Amino acid sequence: QVRVVESGGGVAQPGASLSLSCVLSGRAGRAVTMGWFRQAPGKEREFLATLSEDASNIHHSYYIKDRFTASRDAGSNTVYLRLTNLRPEDTATYFCAASSNQSPSRTLTRYNDYGIWGQGTQVTVSS
Repeated sequence: QVRVVESGGGVAQPGASLSLSCVLSGRAGRAVTMGWFRQAPGKEREFLATLSEDASNIHHSYYIKDRFTASRDAGSNTVYLRLTNLRPEDTATYFCAASSNQSPSRTLTRYNDYGIWGQGTQVTVSS
């Protein structure tokens, strides 16, 4: 069974850091484009980053690029998201997803570009 599993969420104080991980398992063959999104209560799912399969092209949303860093090992279907200088407005469920779309990874910023989603990991920022 092909599945995506996120881990690493939790509760953090403002200004702190957290690291999230995500694994796409059960899929034989090459690596695929992966993406990070988040969804806060009452809000739409928000794009955060895309990572090409060879890790040569990692694209971050303008709104978080100075505080969040996505990464992956080239050719691996394990990706990471480092969250720094956390703010209360970063409180959300963070999702990882995999895409079979062959378009350039930096164009894959929409929910519908991804076919396999994890259950999400909760990040709560509070003092």
